[in-house]
Amino acid sequence: MITHVCSACGYEYDPEVGDPDSGIPPGTVFEDIPEDWVCPVCGATKDLFEPAD
Repeated sequence: MITHVCSACGYEYDPEVGDPDSGIPPGTVFEDIPEDWVCPVCGATKDLFEPAD
């Protein structure tokens, strides 16, 4: 599973953890997150995330 990083604030979305506060359960790959999801730290849209190196 690939971690994705918010290019606006540096928040890392870890698919093993998910984003439970936003209703994204652990084990959810980034591609399966709804398109209207936003960064829980800064509110950036999903298209501003990049795969981590």
